[in-house]
Amino acid sequence: MYGHLSYNQDMATARAMKNGRVKQASERRRSARLETRLTKSQKELIERAAAYQGRTVTDFVVNALASAAEAVVQEHEVIRLNQAQSLAFVQSLLDPPGPNSAMRRAARKYGRTVESR
Repeated sequence: MYGHLSYNQDMATARAMKNGRVKQASERRRSARLETRLTKSQKELIERAAAYQGRTVTDFVVNALASAAEAVVQEHEVIRLNQAQSLAFVQSLLDPPGPNSAMRRAARKYGRTVESR
């Protein structure tokens, strides 16, 4: 049987909604490719893990890689402060220090070199 039956599409969408995997239409269209070489045991392990979750290997791999990538990006882009650092940060926002001489020089230079419209 060829083509997409609306019943199958509706069931796939319902399953995705149930599993919290519904994305915008633009996110569902996958056009970029990523290829890799695996050992036979790595492939078998991935296939077994995907089967346990009731996913295709592609879906399992894409979701696992995306989760790992998000964790790495968050680790490098999110600033974590301890209590003392957090208090110092908030205090500097609430009562910022006045400009020092270097900042005043930079402001004068900016005013001479940048034209506002």
